[in-house]
Amino acid sequence: MSSASPAPQPMPLDVLCVGHASYDLIFSVPHHPNPDEKIFADGFLACGGGPAANAAVTCARLGFQAAFGGYLGNDLYGEKHWQELLDEGVCTRFIARGESPTPISVVLVKPEGRRSLVNYKGETQYTPAESIDFSTAAPRVMLFDGHEPQLSVPLALKAQAEGIDTVLDAGSLHEGTQALMHRVDYLVASEKFARQYLGRQAEDEALSRLAERAPVVVITLGERGLIWKRGGERGALPAFPVTAVDTTGAGDAFHGAFAAAVAAGMPWRDVLRYAGAAGALCCTKMGARAGLPLQEDVRALLERYPDTPIDERG
Repeated sequence: MSSASPAPQPMPLDVLCVGHASYDLIFSVPHHPNPDEKIFADGFLACGGGPAANAAVTCARLGFQAAFGGYLGNDLYGEKHWQELLDEGVCTRFIARGESPTPISVVLVKPEGRRSLVNYKGETQYTPAESIDFSTAAPRVMLFDGHEPQLSVPLALKAQAEGIDTVLDAGSLHEGTQALMHRVDYLVASEKFARQYLGRQAEDEALSRLAERAPVVVITLGERGLIWKRGGERGALPAFPVTAVDTTGAGDAFHGAFAAAVAAGMPWRDVLRYAGAAGALCCTKMGARAGLPLQEDVRALLERYPDTPIDERG
């Protein structure tokens, strides 16, 4: 008589990052191409990307136990990205593989650090909830980027029932972020998301409106820092002064560090500063994955600017 296979062991994690993984082809260009213009890139970088995947790598580089949950194809780009995640120490137990192509992003980075991005998914659809078994995942925090709603919504409900903190990387307003924004503890939105949600550019009003959907709201404003609301308190934090080379991935680094700081139980002021430092450092190198900072880099920047003020007001 054969014995039963041992049950899979729980996977203790600081952060489980669920959502999009792509492969990025990044070109440094002198200017945005004009119609019918051929230009030559000054630099090129190829690496894994995607908000949730980059957030997982950020957590790992900062010394936390992280996993990525999402989809990678069985193609060349999927294999390269899978190996990158393994090399970074990210748990890959919760990745579905298949014959649909790995999404590809082409990023054009201008001299001042701003970028344009084109993403191609082909026929790749949302990953079905039943395609990944998350039953062994035991994270302190779950981070969602909204790009895999069929995976994320059930996990958000599970987290709520089990008292697990949840963070939404709300980069833009779409089906996935709309389905999750009222189901998370921390709604961390971009300036673009806030403008789309409100229908106009008015960050303070957007902050108040979004706070009706989630207990804690942060709106990141790029070089202008961020604003936040937590219960009856609200405030602002300026950006760390760095020389921007490429802003690609800065939001991913911010969200990953934010989730890691929440998992570590940091005080609120330190959560914001920690995430802000990670996002700022990501801007100092070309390419999102290459720019995701190490723990010592974040600590050094925080020590360099120990008195970054938080404007708190009731």
